[in-house]
Amino acid sequence: MSLFDTSGIRGKVGEQLSIEFCLQIGKAVGSTLSPASRACVSTDTRVSRDVIKTALISGLLSAGVNVTDLGILPTPALALLTRELDFDVGIMITASHNPPCYNGIKLFNQDTLGFSPEQEEEIESRYLSRQFRQVGWQEYGSLSREEKAGERYLIALKNKVSSWNITPRMKLVIDPGNGAACNLASALFHNLGFEVFLINDDPDGLFPGRSAEPTAETLKGTVKFLRDCNADLAICFDGDADRVVFCDKQGFLGYNEMIAYISRLAVKESGKAKVATTVETGKLLDAAVVDLNARVVRGRVGDVSLAYSARELDAAIGVEQVGVYILPQIGYYPDSFLAVLFLLSHLNDVGEIRDFYRHLPSFFFEKVKITCPDNLKQEAMKKCGISVDSSAGEVNNLDGIRIDFADSWLLIRPSGTESAIRLLVEGDSRDMVKELVARNTQLIEEAIAQSGGKG
Repeated sequence: MSLFDTSGIRGKVGEQLSIEFCLQIGKAVGSTLSPASRACVSTDTRVSRDVIKTALISGLLSAGVNVTDLGILPTPALALLTRELDFDVGIMITASHNPPCYNGIKLFNQDTLGFSPEQEEEIESRYLSRQFRQVGWQEYGSLSREEKAGERYLIALKNKVSSWNITPRMKLVIDPGNGAACNLASALFHNLGFEVFLINDDPDGLFPGRSAEPTAETLKGTVKFLRDCNADLAICFDGDADRVVFCDKQGFLGYNEMIAYISRLAVKESGKAKVATTVETGKLLDAAVVDLNARVVRGRVGDVSLAYSARELDAAIGVEQVGVYILPQIGYYPDSFLAVLFLLSHLNDVGEIRDFYRHLPSFFFEKVKITCPDNLKQEAMKKCGISVDSSAGEVNNLDGIRIDFADSWLLIRPSGTESAIRLLVEGDSRDMVKELVARNTQLIEEAIAQSGGKG
């Protein structure tokens, strides 16, 4: 597969994502659908959104597909409305957490699931062979616009959770990061009766307030804002709001920590004994559900792979440690808004989260990103596989190279969304993690240099 990565198609605008390329992808997608099929399209706030959208829609129309433009929306809104408004396919134009120069295309089926590998292969085959359906001008698709898509998403969402006990006990900071959740997230929680404080709530595809990727580092300003407002919990989204992370007055609440906390709630409520996640997830999740006799199953990285895994396992929840939550009772797609509502329906006081952590084992987790040209990733990973010390560990090659030792684990994996190889390390001691990070960062850098990259 050369077009699709772990989360659809993604690349730099004007390079991998040229106008001509997006036009042809529209034709390819449209050619896999029946004539007169209905597609909905939305975007995040990136400045390239209209150029990419116009080219993609033109390709769909030329293949005889009717298109409804939903405007700027979070990815979960696009996924849910695809089903609720009875579209045949939903198309999201976004590069999620990537920098402003990137954009991408994500595809959702009518049942909220992302496109399967088989569907992606059919699109790629048509694109590479240029086997596009040609229709006469009288059979071109029509273009319409839905001006209240955001409002319709919130109504649908609130109807889905009408039985949940969501009591506005806390003061909330809402930080959409200038992305697709702007205005919409604040409207949701304000209408539910919460006292809301806003930061980075102006839509701006250059993401001037902070990076589109919410991390402990990029959210330092948000934590300060929360303290200044004397709020309780900060809800922080990425660029297209398919991820959400949290902060309290003490700071960032952690990736592995929050998926562990919310997954435990999901297991207890559903009674289901499996949690779907990926090879990037640490051991805290296992520790959080072990007393409930629940098993954590790790699969490939990416929200689409996670969704199919969650469905196959009949899991209580699907989670990625970066802040992706799939709640099957609503649909098999990542919905950050829904995850927040689920958390708030079970939370009386934000202090309950850190109180829970104190009863779990302590792990130290670190993630490193090493720049690597896309064309060198495969060779560099081969060299890493040869050089990495796995003598005392159990090797898992499902997605990258994961090695589990008695007291730690590491993962070396090529990024599916950036020109980089990622290193994840978790262990029982900080010194052990630092030593593993230093040694394996050097190993990866040497592998990239030996593959033709810069040393």
